[in-house]
Amino acid sequence: MTAVMANGNWDPSLSGLLASLEQSRRQLPSSEEEFGFLSGLLQSKELHALVKVHNRIVENGQDDKLNPVLSSSMQVALEVLELIMPRLEISETCKELFELLQVPHLQGLMCAHDAVAQKDYFPRLPEIPLDVEEDEETIKIVQLVKSNEPLTGAQSAEPIVGATIKADEDTGKIVIARVMHGGAADRSGLIHIGDEVIEVNNINVEGKTPNDVLSILQKSEGTITFKLIPADGRGGPRESKVRVRAHFDYIASSDPYIPCKEAGLDFLKGDVLHIVSQDDAYWWQARKEGDRNMRAGLIPSRALQERRILHERSNEDKSDSEAEADDFAREEIATYEEVAKLYPRPGLYRPLALVGPPGVGRAELKRRLMATDPSKYRSPVPFTTRAQRPGEVDGKDYYFISREKMEEDVAAGKYLEYGEYKGNLYGTSIDSVLALINAGHVCILNPHYQALKMIRTVQLKPYIIYVKPPLFDTLKETRTAAHAKSTFDENSRAFTDEELRQMIHRGERVEFMFSHLFDDTIVNADLSAAFETLMRIASSHLVK
Repeated sequence: MTAVMANGNWDPSLSGLLASLEQSRRQLPSSEEEFGFLSGLLQSKELHALVKVHNRIVENGQDDKLNPVLSSSMQVALEVLELIMPRLEISETCKELFELLQVPHLQGLMCAHDAVAQKDYFPRLPEIPLDVEEDEETIKIVQLVKSNEPLTGAQSAEPIVGATIKADEDTGKIVIARVMHGGAADRSGLIHIGDEVIEVNNINVEGKTPNDVLSILQKSEGTITFKLIPADGRGGPRESKVRVRAHFDYIASSDPYIPCKEAGLDFLKGDVLHIVSQDDAYWWQARKEGDRNMRAGLIPSRALQERRILHERSNEDKSDSEAEADDFAREEIATYEEVAKLYPRPGLYRPLALVGPPGVGRAELKRRLMATDPSKYRSPVPFTTRAQRPGEVDGKDYYFISREKMEEDVAAGKYLEYGEYKGNLYGTSIDSVLALINAGHVCILNPHYQALKMIRTVQLKPYIIYVKPPLFDTLKETRTAAHAKSTFDENSRAFTDEELRQMIHRGERVEFMFSHLFDDTIVNADLSAAFETLMRIASSHLVK
């Protein structure tokens, strides 16, 4: 104690406590071991450091300058982006602010600020119970108004309070299995997963089944009173900020495995969903983006949906040729794709990528589009390892480089796509595409469908258009009338019926495997009509 008291930097409160402890040593009926423990604790550097931090926080907390002006800076920033977007072309200040507010580091700072301002700390610690005996369990009483929200047992569902219940496998007691985000139970902030249900409207539920409890709830009117034992150390889960785009349709009432059909959320392919909870490995909670008043519903998790798709694919007909199976390697299972709202950058345009089966007419559509405005629509100059021919200009017709250099760049991931033809390599580099984008051009790409994974990146953000062949009779009629030449070889001949059928079949396979990546579809039945559709898309705000 002497050493501590001699330390002028020691907190006076701790010094006073230590002095009082020494004075009380002979007056209190405690062992030397207990006094020694308290004395050591009060003299520990760790406790001193904690008290020092506490005092500093209390001191600073009294300064109004440290209180946040608002706790939703990120939302305000998004609103500002919406407001100044129409003025980007006429105000350099708005343009500069628009770009600044989209810097990832600044957005991360605002998200962190909001989390601190809202005291969105994790994990949340349970409140300290007051005046509770050591052997007495804490009980909480919660009153909710009966509404049209689901509470379900093992076999049936009934709209009650926005939670699900189950019987604990080990004890048989009724516990809260799931709290639906946005429901009455969630809004109350008092009912959590794992809470044990003791009484419902003064009726003891010990020894009852979930269906027995549901029967009680069904007969209840108006306010429902729950008596609960809180789950050990569990607070309410904080809401996730994840947004995903669905790559499949889902109807909850048709799903035989969903725990509660009434709690399910229906959605269509392309819908953006706000995932509010991923606590359950197989059933997420989500709401449709923008629908803030709607309660969350259950949807299959990514893991569950991938398992379903794999099972479906394992039962499909294996009649495809080995070459086609390799061409359509099923590396990716499309379920959900994480997304964020994209704000267009002034003067910079998203590249247009035309994909489809060989021979469908992508090259002609690209040629016509570029001819309408060569200064706006540009195609990246490809790289090749073949020798330069007379009349060819390096950097205009091709970039001519050595095979060694191109193989090195391919290995470094600098190419969107590449291939070998007659012993020479050809490819499109990422830098050449970015150069066109940064120069203010609309970059037009005709990638092979297998290159979509390389092209569809956060860096490029292409607008992908699927050029689809029409039905066989229309395809044959239009190609014959246009004297279209086969792309299957270099003999300058017309398409055979077998080649046209193969084009349609490949188109179906491309659509099956990659449709979740398409932003738009053009059916190339009539070339003029297809080109007009392409012009409308290219001229719209979607590619900006």
